[in-house]
Amino acid sequence: MNDLDNLRRIAPAKLGAARDLAHKAVQLVTRSARANLPAAPDDSHSNLEWNGKHGAFLAQPLTGESGTIVVGFAVSRFELIVICNEQEIAAHALSGATDPDATEWLDAQLTDAGLAPMSSTVLPYDLPASVEQITAYAPEEIAAELEALASWYGLAEKILTATVNKLAHLHPGPSPIRCWPHHFDIATYIGLEAGDFESARGIGVGMSPGDDTYGEPYFYINPWPYPSTDTLPALPAPGHWHTQGFVGAIATASEVLTLTDLDKDLAHFTDASVTLGRTILES
Repeated sequence: MNDLDNLRRIAPAKLGAARDLAHKAVQLVTRSARANLPAAPDDSHSNLEWNGKHGAFLAQPLTGESGTIVVGFAVSRFELIVICNEQEIAAHALSGATDPDATEWLDAQLTDAGLAPMSSTVLPYDLPASVEQITAYAPEEIAAELEALASWYGLAEKILTATVNKLAHLHPGPSPIRCWPHHFDIATYIGLEAGDFESARGIGVGMSPGDDTYGEPYFYINPWPYPSTDTLPALPAPGHWHTQGFVGAIATASEVLTLTDLDKDLAHFTDASVTLGRTILES
């Protein structure tokens, strides 16, 4: 079954349990980086890469005794993985495991590589209550949902990569495409001018797997500073403007699935929304 089939066979609104389990699991991964890398001012040392080859979120590379070590979480397989010098050398199934079980295994992998254990770190943020309350990983009944969730991240990475490539000429331009484990979204930020982040113009482009705003995955293109909502231009299908709490062009997963040519039409929506965002910010 291909990624498009995975996207269509599970209703996006039914991905909540898979999202929460995966969100909990990636905290193990990001803590491995927090334990072994100098803290970056913007917390970027803790963010994750989506890797299509492994279908996994990968933490920042670490320098171990035997080479470069990367810790990851393979979503569909629901396994922690360890990669050394680009080869997967260990995997640990999380099905039925508790947080202490997973922590013990990952600590052993890290210390065997001459690295600090991830259990030496504490997350500096709170997770949603539905994620915090998970104490054991039981994904057997939602295997199809996990595959669908992985496919949404894969689609987002494809769309974002195309966006970054098209706008690479801008300065400061697009940031690397990363998943932020706090909110669990995957995104790039297109800087349109140098300066302080709070005031310099830019556009956030990404996908959230769902949250309190929308209970399903959604793509977003958010101009910054947020523009006035009085004269927002019309958006191409399948999007709409979100104006409560933040201002952004939104295409929910349910809306995306109405597209005839999903890849082509979603790319058009993203490109056109970014162009509109730039026009708004430059006017």
